[in-house]
Amino acid sequence: MNFSIQPVLENDKVLLIPLKEEDFEELYKVASDAEIWKQHPNKDRYQREVFLTFFNGALLSKGAFKIVDKATGKTIGSTRFYDYNETDDSIFIGYTFYAVDCWGKGFNQSVKIMMLNYIFKYVSKVIFHIGANNIRSQIAISRLGVTKTGEQEVAYHGEQPKLNYVYEINKKEWLSHHADAL
Repeated sequence: MNFSIQPVLENDKVLLIPLKEEDFEELYKVASDAEIWKQHPNKDRYQREVFLTFFNGALLSKGAFKIVDKATGKTIGSTRFYDYNETDDSIFIGYTFYAVDCWGKGFNQSVKIMMLNYIFKYVSKVIFHIGANNIRSQIAISRLGVTKTGEQEVAYHGEQPKLNYVYEINKKEWLSHHADAL
């Protein structure tokens, strides 16, 4: 891999900053709202010990970010690049969550577009795992032109396997919808 999966990324709405160990308390303040996790595969991530396992997995991925709202300077969530596959020329984007007061305000789409524009400079395919019961995320990801390609049991770091839907988009498809992307 001759590119970074943890650069600083910025647009007019958000700043993605590489996640560090010292970000735990700030990010946990966001993640401690049980409403965030109701549709996610692990509904207990609002609990401190469960979130700590999730957070440690994020650090180990070396591709995780805290998401900062540029208008307020507040941390509003997290996302990451993970599981780069050189042979398949692919990478995953996921493990994304936002503070409830950010829902429906364009943050997710803004972040995903920025991440896709960046990563398609280096890979030809991006894959997403979305929890089978996470309707909110399934709707959000469909707005980006991705295609559901299957279902898969996924074992998140330190957690039991859960059913996820697999979505994909390739660089050619992305550029056909976002000609100015790269």
